[in-house]
Amino acid sequence: MGMKRISSSSSLNKIRSRESSAYRSGGKGSMSCVSLTSSYAYGSSYQSELSNGFSTAPTSAVSTPGLETTFEHAVRIKSRSGLDTPTTVPLPSDIRPCSPLAQSAVAVEEADDYFSRPLPKAKTRRPRPDFSFWGDMPSEIRMEILRYLEPREIVRCSIVSQQWHRMCFDGQLWASLDTSGFYQDIPHDALIKIISSAGPFVRDLNLRGCVQLQDRWSVQGLRDACRNVENFTLEGCRIDRGSLQTFLLQNSRLVTLNLGGLKSVTNSAMKIIGQYCPRVEVLNVPWCNNVDTRGLRHVVEGCTLLRELNVGEMRGWDVIEVMQAIFERNNLERLVLMRCDSLTDDSLRALIVGKDPEIDFLTGRPSVPPRRLKHLDLTKCRSITDAGAKVLAHNVPNLAGLQLSLCTALTDAPLLDLLPTVPVLTHLDIDEVEHLTNATLQCLANSPCKETLQHLGLSYCENLGDAGMLPVLKSCTKLQTLDMDNTRISDLVLAEAAALVRARNQLVERRLRAGEKPSLGLRVVAYDCSNVTWMGVREILSRNAEPVRAYQTRDREGDGQERPTLTYPPTYLSLKAFYTWQPTVDQHTKRVAKGDFAAANRLERKWADWMMLSEEAGVGGGRRRRRRARLAAQEHVDEEAGVGAEGVNPRTGRRRARSGPGQGCAVM
Repeated sequence: MGMKRISSSSSLNKIRSRESSAYRSGGKGSMSCVSLTSSYAYGSSYQSELSNGFSTAPTSAVSTPGLETTFEHAVRIKSRSGLDTPTTVPLPSDIRPCSPLAQSAVAVEEADDYFSRPLPKAKTRRPRPDFSFWGDMPSEIRMEILRYLEPREIVRCSIVSQQWHRMCFDGQLWASLDTSGFYQDIPHDALIKIISSAGPFVRDLNLRGCVQLQDRWSVQGLRDACRNVENFTLEGCRIDRGSLQTFLLQNSRLVTLNLGGLKSVTNSAMKIIGQYCPRVEVLNVPWCNNVDTRGLRHVVEGCTLLRELNVGEMRGWDVIEVMQAIFERNNLERLVLMRCDSLTDDSLRALIVGKDPEIDFLTGRPSVPPRRLKHLDLTKCRSITDAGAKVLAHNVPNLAGLQLSLCTALTDAPLLDLLPTVPVLTHLDIDEVEHLTNATLQCLANSPCKETLQHLGLSYCENLGDAGMLPVLKSCTKLQTLDMDNTRISDLVLAEAAALVRARNQLVERRLRAGEKPSLGLRVVAYDCSNVTWMGVREILSRNAEPVRAYQTRDREGDGQERPTLTYPPTYLSLKAFYTWQPTVDQHTKRVAKGDFAAANRLERKWADWMMLSEEAGVGGGRRRRRRARLAAQEHVDEEAGVGAEGVNPRTGRRRARSGPGQGCAVM
């Protein structure tokens, strides 16, 4: 429609007159019809259906209308050659059109002439060079990747190839060699090869339990390889005396040395350590029967940086000079004198306050600098009495751990003086100290260390009961471990322990999220306590699985109403009770730890029903009741008049009954 409207314009006659003048009379076309003007907007004349290979473009400009009328009157130009296929006549290079449309027309014409173009040459694809991802990787990156493997996995990888074998036994991988996890599985040949190849790279060497090296220490590569070791552990190994001394002479950078239980450790080895290893900070030589305090004195005087000393079961602690040397250094933070029977009150006094200290007339205490001790272990030092233990008061303000287990000669007096002077105490072990009473626990509940105490051991202290334990549980809110087996505690203590954990959970103000499991908050050991019954155990089980509170949550997927949602405490209490009840307690604790509180509540109810039925039937607890009745009968006095110091009637053998407050029947 647009073309027809254009044809009705006044310029159409001019266009038609120009076209008619371009042809000869007779209707035959000639080469004069080839237009040398620029191409029009609707395509090239060579692409036209009427061109027959020649240009039939009009003489008008690009924007000239009337193109449709021009092609209606055009005459098809026949080829002069008698061939049926028309031939194209290319324009001379000097008269080719320069406009973009004309250039595109020429490009299309050349593209149509497919057979006249030369065949493209096939590109020869170069072969891709061989690329080895692992082989071309820098050695530093390969070593960093292999460091993520375990030592046994690295040894297994060494059999892949020779390249891997050299790489797996490279010393850069063995800067830290710890065989404690696989010392039974690795053969001595592989272990010797690792140590020999690592050589100067090894810094941490742990050969604990490697008994397969007993006859291999004399190998030249093994004995002379390591010269830069800083942390060395030979506990449980079998090494001859000469090899050990050679190793100590070659490694002057030792910082931590653990030689526990070795028979080859003698006073000569201690002398070598004191002379050639001045950087030693931690020395563990427990259960070394061939070492005494005379050899240890070389270490104390030569190693000025010594911080930790473990000399369990060592002889010669009654020598005051050794204790005086330790006192003058005053750099020990951890001292373990476990099972040292030769430790006396005088040697302990020399260790803490020196040989002849100056006495302060105002306080009556030795005027000496406070000790730096943070952990002191005097377990089973049976020669220590109250006179020696009182020296610790006011002289160890930084003490965090104190172990006085099996010191049977101690009473309440030294602890009453010591506990108020140790404000940062976290661990206290007084197991099997038979003469302790509830006064010690009451003092502990009122001392400054009640805010920091985490572990308390009271096993086999048969004089301790509820009067001492209840104040401790109310005051020491950070307790994590409590050992009370073979004491006189009752169910009240277990109920208070459960209340402590519950109060601690409320202070945290945190509830369990979806899928989150509770963690262990307090571990209580209360087996073989005659006053603990199954009711106290049930109190702990019910508290562990009891919800704290109910929150109102809105159900968005349903009707949008608020529904109560129960939340449970984030921590629970673990109990070790009487051995017949322990399987039930373990199963209940396991379900609580997994977050299955419904199953834990069902188990607790069923166990309580079974225990009540057993009590009614007289099956459970019968033996215990008979034993209590016998003890009560022995403690009661006879109703008849008695003769003798104990009020026993020699004729009837019966005791006289006692009256008064507190003398009632223990059973009733």
